[in-house]
Amino acid sequence: MKILATSLVAIAMPGLAMAADLKVETASGEAAVPARPESVVALDLAAIDALDALGVDLAGVPEITPPAYLAEAMEGVERVGTLFEPDYEALAVMAPDLIVAGGRSQSVVEPLSAVAPTIDMTISGEELIEQARARVATYGEIFDRAEAAAELTGALDDRIAAVRDTVADKGDALILMTNGGKVSAYGAESRFGWLHAALDLPEAHPELDAETHGEAVSFEFIAEVDPDWILVIDRGAAIGQDGEAAQATLDNPLVAGTKAAQNDRILYLDSAPLYLAGGGIGSLMGTLDQIEAGFAE
Repeated sequence: MKILATSLVAIAMPGLAMAADLKVETASGEAAVPARPESVVALDLAAIDALDALGVDLAGVPEITPPAYLAEAMEGVERVGTLFEPDYEALAVMAPDLIVAGGRSQSVVEPLSAVAPTIDMTISGEELIEQARARVATYGEIFDRAEAAAELTGALDDRIAAVRDTVADKGDALILMTNGGKVSAYGAESRFGWLHAALDLPEAHPELDAETHGEAVSFEFIAEVDPDWILVIDRGAAIGQDGEAAQATLDNPLVAGTKAAQNDRILYLDSAPLYLAGGGIGSLMGTLDQIEAGFAE
């Protein structure tokens, strides 16, 4: 793929020749980008989320079924390959002013950079909220929409504060992700750890490994931890995969005996935004709304 991308540089020269007027912070450090790019491709759902919130129209997006809230933003936009395998030839012909990659497309930032100016806007890890704010601010700078970006991050901060108040003194929580019949638990330093850190939501089991893909756990483990709340992400549902649903997976006597189940405190979160567009401003706001509604009593 890298050879193909390099061979297409000549075709893409109009995009490469555009003046790099700005220096901005990205997940990979400082990068030079054109100011107010007109033709933009986004190969990361969190980026598509934030750019849509800022009113930025896109020229290309990946071939993927998006979370429902992003369907309109991606409707009618040209598909330019997948998150993992961009269509370099189509991109070279398009010659976009800027390509925004990251997350699942982070590994192809280098070959994409041979086709057009490309930035890595990955959002991940325990500092997800801070990174989400930073990415929105950077987009505001690039597209001369700093005021709108500040309004978005301000609204996010307000929602976090409100939800933090709602969950206060309501007990601890265990974050679980189901994948068919398998279950993994996620702690404060995981990809979903912002739910603990940003909301001051106590961990039911603070000793969980800090693993991107979670720590595989048994139903006996869940029963032993006995959390006050269980927050569930259904990976299969998030990616449109057939298989056992989260509610069916967790429908067993061991889980049913927990305080969370006994008090009707198992929250099945909208999984596609969390799993596919984690860190997107709309994704975050939607999840916060769900948490607030679930914890309100």
